Amino acid sequence: MSLLEYLKERGVSLEDLINTALELFVPHPGVETKERAAEILEEELIDALSDVNVSCLIVACFRAEEDAKAGLVPGLTKERFMGRPGLVADELLGMAIACYIAGVKGIFEFIRFDQAKPGILKKLGPISNDAIGGLIAGASSNMYTRALREAKPARVRGNK
Repeated sequence: MSLLEYLKERGVSLEDLINTALELFVPHPGVETKERAAEILEEELIDALSDVNVSCLIVACFRAEEDAKAGLVPGLTKERFMGRPGLVADELLGMAIACYIAGVKGIFEFIRFDQAKPGILKKLGPISNDAIGGLIAGASSNMYTRALREAKPARVRGNK
Protein backbone atom coordinates (compact mmCIF):
# COMPACT_ATOMS: atom_id res chain seq x y z
CA MET A 1 0.00 0.00 0.00
CA SER A 2 1.31 3.46 -0.84
CA LEU A 3 1.22 6.37 1.58
CA LEU A 4 -1.25 8.11 -0.73
CA GLU A 5 -3.58 5.09 -0.50
CA TYR A 6 -3.16 5.13 3.30
CA LEU A 7 -4.11 8.81 3.38
CA LYS A 8 -7.07 8.30 1.01
CA GLU A 9 -8.45 5.72 3.47
CA ARG A 10 -8.33 8.49 6.07
CA GLY A 11 -10.06 11.06 3.86
CA VAL A 12 -6.99 12.87 2.48
CA SER A 13 -6.48 12.93 -1.31
CA LEU A 14 -3.66 14.31 -3.42
CA GLU A 15 -6.10 16.97 -4.59
CA ASP A 16 -6.77 17.94 -0.94
CA LEU A 17 -3.03 18.31 -0.36
CA ILE A 18 -2.53 20.48 -3.44
CA ASN A 19 -5.60 22.63 -2.80
CA THR A 20 -4.58 23.17 0.82
CA ALA A 21 -1.11 24.28 -0.25
CA LEU A 22 -2.57 26.62 -2.85
CA GLU A 23 -4.67 28.41 -0.22
CA LEU A 24 -1.45 29.98 1.11
CA PHE A 25 0.25 30.31 -2.28
CA VAL A 26 2.25 33.49 -2.83
CA PRO A 27 3.58 34.12 -6.35
CA HIS A 28 7.37 33.97 -6.62
CA PRO A 29 9.83 34.03 -9.53
CA GLY A 30 9.38 30.83 -11.50
CA VAL A 31 5.99 30.09 -9.95
CA GLU A 32 3.86 33.12 -10.73
CA THR A 33 0.51 31.34 -11.17
CA LYS A 34 -1.52 28.84 -9.18
CA GLU A 35 -1.54 26.56 -12.22
CA ARG A 36 2.27 26.40 -12.29
CA ALA A 37 2.34 26.02 -8.51
CA ALA A 38 -0.09 23.08 -8.71
CA GLU A 39 2.15 21.33 -11.27
CA ILE A 40 5.27 21.65 -9.12
CA LEU A 41 3.40 20.86 -5.91
CA GLU A 42 2.07 17.62 -7.35
CA GLU A 43 5.59 16.54 -8.30
CA GLU A 44 7.02 17.53 -4.91
CA LEU A 45 4.20 15.83 -3.01
CA ILE A 46 4.52 12.60 -5.01
CA ASP A 47 8.26 12.64 -4.32
CA ALA A 48 7.70 13.12 -0.58
CA LEU A 49 4.88 10.55 -0.47
CA SER A 50 7.22 7.94 -1.97
CA ASP A 51 9.78 8.33 0.83
CA VAL A 52 9.57 5.52 3.39
CA ASN A 53 10.73 7.86 6.16
CA VAL A 54 7.89 10.27 5.46
CA SER A 55 5.53 7.27 5.49
CA CYS A 56 6.80 6.15 8.88
CA LEU A 57 6.45 9.61 10.40
CA ILE A 58 2.96 10.24 9.03
CA VAL A 59 1.65 6.79 9.96
CA ALA A 60 3.13 7.24 13.45
CA CYS A 61 1.21 10.51 13.79
CA PHE A 62 -2.10 8.96 12.73
CA ARG A 63 -1.52 6.02 15.09
CA ALA A 64 -0.60 8.33 17.98
CA GLU A 65 -3.79 10.27 17.37
CA GLU A 66 -5.86 7.06 17.38
CA ASP A 67 -4.23 5.98 20.64
CA ALA A 68 -4.68 9.43 22.21
CA LYS A 69 -8.38 9.47 21.30
CA ALA A 70 -8.73 6.07 22.93
CA GLY A 71 -6.94 7.24 26.08
CA LEU A 72 -4.01 4.87 25.47
CA VAL A 73 -1.14 7.39 25.62
CA PRO A 74 0.38 7.22 29.13
CA GLY A 75 -0.24 10.43 31.07
CA LEU A 76 -2.47 11.94 28.39
CA THR A 77 -6.13 11.87 29.29
CA LYS A 78 -8.76 12.11 26.57
CA GLU A 79 -9.82 15.45 28.06
CA ARG A 80 -6.30 16.88 27.95
CA PHE A 81 -5.81 15.55 24.43
CA MET A 82 -8.94 17.24 23.14
CA GLY A 83 -8.35 20.43 25.18
CA ARG A 84 -4.61 20.21 24.52
CA PRO A 85 -3.15 22.40 27.28
CA GLY A 86 0.60 21.99 27.12
CA LEU A 87 0.66 19.36 24.34
CA VAL A 88 3.38 20.32 21.86
CA ALA A 89 4.39 16.89 20.53
CA ASP A 90 2.01 17.28 17.58
CA GLU A 91 3.72 20.50 16.44
CA LEU A 92 7.15 18.93 16.94
CA LEU A 93 6.15 15.97 14.77
CA GLY A 94 4.81 18.29 12.05
CA MET A 95 8.02 20.32 12.17
CA ALA A 96 10.10 17.15 11.95
CA ILE A 97 8.24 16.07 8.81
CA ALA A 98 8.57 19.51 7.21
CA CYS A 99 12.26 19.70 8.14
CA TYR A 100 12.96 16.21 6.82
CA ILE A 101 11.39 17.06 3.46
CA ALA A 102 12.70 20.61 3.00
CA GLY A 103 15.18 21.47 5.72
CA VAL A 104 14.82 24.49 7.94
CA LYS A 105 12.90 26.35 5.20
CA GLY A 106 10.23 23.69 5.63
CA ILE A 107 9.80 24.64 9.29
CA PHE A 108 9.11 28.26 8.32
CA GLU A 109 6.48 27.06 5.88
CA PHE A 110 5.04 24.68 8.51
CA ILE A 111 4.46 27.60 10.87
CA ARG A 112 2.47 29.42 8.16
CA PHE A 113 0.27 26.36 7.61
CA ASP A 114 -0.05 25.54 11.31
CA GLN A 115 -1.26 29.04 12.15
CA ALA A 116 -3.73 29.34 9.26
CA LYS A 117 -4.99 25.71 9.19
CA PRO A 118 -6.19 25.97 5.57
CA GLY A 119 -8.13 23.35 3.62
CA ILE A 120 -7.92 19.75 4.78
CA LEU A 121 -5.92 20.75 7.88
CA LYS A 122 -8.98 22.18 9.63
CA LYS A 123 -10.83 18.88 9.07
CA LEU A 124 -8.17 16.60 10.59
CA GLY A 125 -7.49 15.76 14.21
CA PRO A 126 -4.95 17.49 16.46
CA ILE A 127 -1.97 15.30 15.57
CA SER A 128 -2.82 14.28 12.01
CA ASN A 129 -3.35 17.91 10.98
CA ASP A 130 0.23 18.69 11.97
CA ALA A 131 1.55 15.61 10.18
CA ILE A 132 -0.24 16.58 6.97
CA GLY A 133 0.69 20.21 7.56
CA GLY A 134 4.35 19.15 7.72
CA LEU A 135 3.99 17.16 4.50
CA ILE A 136 2.36 20.07 2.68
CA ALA A 137 4.81 22.59 4.14
CA GLY A 138 7.81 20.56 3.05
CA ALA A 139 6.48 20.13 -0.48
CA SER A 140 5.45 23.79 -0.67
CA SER A 141 8.86 24.97 0.51
CA ASN A 142 10.55 22.73 -2.05
CA MET A 143 8.23 24.14 -4.73
CA TYR A 144 9.38 27.70 -4.03
CA THR A 145 13.05 26.67 -3.87
CA ARG A 146 12.83 24.69 -7.09
CA ALA A 147 10.93 27.42 -8.95
CA LEU A 148 13.44 30.06 -7.89
CA ARG A 149 16.36 27.87 -8.93
CA GLU A 150 14.78 27.18 -12.33
CA ALA A 151 13.92 30.87 -12.86
CA LYS A 152 17.50 32.12 -12.40
CA PRO A 153 19.16 33.23 -15.62
CA ALA A 154 21.86 30.83 -16.83
CA ARG A 155 24.64 33.37 -16.24
CA VAL A 156 23.71 33.67 -12.55
CA ARG A 157 23.93 29.88 -12.17
CA GLY A 158 27.46 29.99 -13.49
CA ASN A 159 26.71 28.97 -17.09
CA LYS A 160 27.68 31.27 -19.94
